[in-house]
Amino acid sequence: MKTRLLAAAICLIAVATASANQVQTATELANRLDARLAAKVRFVCAPDTIDYFTLDNAPDGRITITANNANSMAVALNHYLKNYCHTTVSWYAEIPVELPRVLPPVDSAERVTARVRDRFFLNYCTFGYTMTFWQWNHWERFIDWMALNGINLPLAITGQEAVWMKVWQKLGMKPDEIRAYFTGPAYLPWHRMANIDAWCGPLPQHWIDTQVELQKRIVARERQLNMRPVLPAYAGHVPLRIKELYPKADIKPLEVWDEFPKPYNTYFLDSEDPLYAKIQKMFITEQTRLFGTDHIYGIDPFNEMSPPSFEPEYLARVSRHIYQSLRAADPDAVWLQMAWFLYYQRKDWTPERTRAMLQAVPQGKMALLDYYCERMEVWRMRESFFGQPFIWCYLGNFGGATAMQGNVLEAGARLEAALDSAGTNLTGIGSTLEGLDVQQFPYEYILDKAWSNMPDDSTYIARLARRHAGNESLPARTAWWALARDVFVHTPYTRGPQFNFVPQMDKHPRWGRDLIYYRPDRMVQAWLTLLQQPEITRDAMTIDLIAASREVLGLAFAKAKQRFDRAYHKRDLDQLRRQGKLMLSIIADADTLTAHHPYCSITTWIRQARDYGNTPQLKDYYEMNARRLITTWGGDLDDYANRSWAGLIGQYYYKRYEKYIADVTACVEQGKEFDQADFERRLMEYQLAWATDTTPINATPSPNLLHFARHLAVKYAAMLP
Repeated sequence: MKTRLLAAAICLIAVATASANQVQTATELANRLDARLAAKVRFVCAPDTIDYFTLDNAPDGRITITANNANSMAVALNHYLKNYCHTTVSWYAEIPVELPRVLPPVDSAERVTARVRDRFFLNYCTFGYTMTFWQWNHWERFIDWMALNGINLPLAITGQEAVWMKVWQKLGMKPDEIRAYFTGPAYLPWHRMANIDAWCGPLPQHWIDTQVELQKRIVARERQLNMRPVLPAYAGHVPLRIKELYPKADIKPLEVWDEFPKPYNTYFLDSEDPLYAKIQKMFITEQTRLFGTDHIYGIDPFNEMSPPSFEPEYLARVSRHIYQSLRAADPDAVWLQMAWFLYYQRKDWTPERTRAMLQAVPQGKMALLDYYCERMEVWRMRESFFGQPFIWCYLGNFGGATAMQGNVLEAGARLEAALDSAGTNLTGIGSTLEGLDVQQFPYEYILDKAWSNMPDDSTYIARLARRHAGNESLPARTAWWALARDVFVHTPYTRGPQFNFVPQMDKHPRWGRDLIYYRPDRMVQAWLTLLQQPEITRDAMTIDLIAASREVLGLAFAKAKQRFDRAYHKRDLDQLRRQGKLMLSIIADADTLTAHHPYCSITTWIRQARDYGNTPQLKDYYEMNARRLITTWGGDLDDYANRSWAGLIGQYYYKRYEKYIADVTACVEQGKEFDQADFERRLMEYQLAWATDTTPINATPSPNLLHFARHLAVKYAAMLP
């Protein structure tokens, strides 16, 4: 009897300690946002088998939040912030939380439950397009933002190069060989996905050492907040040097990715080869030593690449052996796989081939991320992934393009239909955005649907408008409903205003096929409605106004560009000069406009890159990586990651169009034909020189954003639909 009582007492103490830790974690999060929140809100942990939270007013004037863990407490805190304090927490570290002078009570007691078990966030690409040069202060706010939005499955791939350094050295490679195999830091996502090797490398040891320490802090904080970090595992990618060291290993070259030349192509070790399981074991052991494990691993062997064979038997063997190697390293392992390849190469991945790959893994030991559901729900095409668990994901952004994009409300309706009909193997909701951009609305809207208190769309948008405006603003409410209904209607591969792309006579650029995918007159009307506000007091509304204004400037520019090209064909020199001057004026105004927010300016991106280095040489190297990714990229991806950022607009896009206008005008003056191919060859020399330059870039805003935007409305009124 005494033994049983002692065991029960120990168990009670353990539960009480765990609950106290959850409360402390949530309180610390609230304090990081604002000390007044930590004083206003009292957290209580009451464990349950499901994620839930309650809010109520306490007799002492505080708000009581009761929940099953710190993650649910964070969601409850965000619910209070959004719906009672009417504020939006930015995912950027430098943006403070804007709170009312008096923190209000709640209207009445509420209980909210999670509709799904899993809430996933991030994309391999986000670690390049946004997070490359983040330090701990950036990650700390972002992890808090993920907790506030209920994320419990974050992708966590930082720092893995330190693990690979150990593995490849044990297999006979020298440190310099390994660093030369890695790409530069901005390109590591595509190296990790086996798309490219060595590009913009070699990777400095400074990067490897600092990233491993950063990852330790990232996963520790994520676990504190009841997240299960999704760590990487071995997918088959090997350095060419391994083929030389192990000539009997079954290593084959993968196909060329996006026209990268041979020195940057990648190699794949067949999963049936004994060396594969050996590498997997070495990698998982070293990674677990450094970062621990939650037993869920991202493995994507053929992302945007064709496997050596599409025979179903081969695909089943590859899949089976990958899982077996993972299980041998971690008996509790679950394989998490992007289903992007089933969309991107859907003609190749037939139902028979897909079934062979997925069913070769025991049921429940592989989970799929249905990556781009706002465009195509693969689960509907492939029999709900043949019973394997999956997470419905909204992508919303390619290349980190800074445009108003994403068919948000339609995606919400699709998600509701999936929750109603997909069955029990739909276990979660997620977002797989490639870049954070500056507008959080689409991603928060989708993640809010993971909880039972989601209002109808019109109510949701009205509350959003109030948060962004800081008050009940009819212009904000009217404009935001128009934007949500009529502008956020499509997720293209990548887009931006036409001046963001290499100038082409008579054509939209390759990545700009969907430059305008909404009715321009409705975009303009929503913008003009935003301009009716008496003042801009909130950071979120600053971003809204910049985003809407640059969309409209893009519409005006497209019209001027069309007139310019027509004038060339008509040999109308006066019209050519007039429209050329107008085009450059629009680009200059876009530069001034975007300078009004630090995250709409290239100076923030470059400052992060240079701050990461600890020597002048490293600072220059990191800046080169930062500049190239968003401009020339590599292969045939020029402008894929374009940004409508101050400084980049004024000093890069402006110069390109200045050269285009000068060349075309000179052709008309001299009676010559414009040579597009020759122009682009010469332009590439300028672009590559710019990408390796380290001259400081300046961007100057006008004194008042709202006044400047109203000035633009008058200046370009005759050009607007």
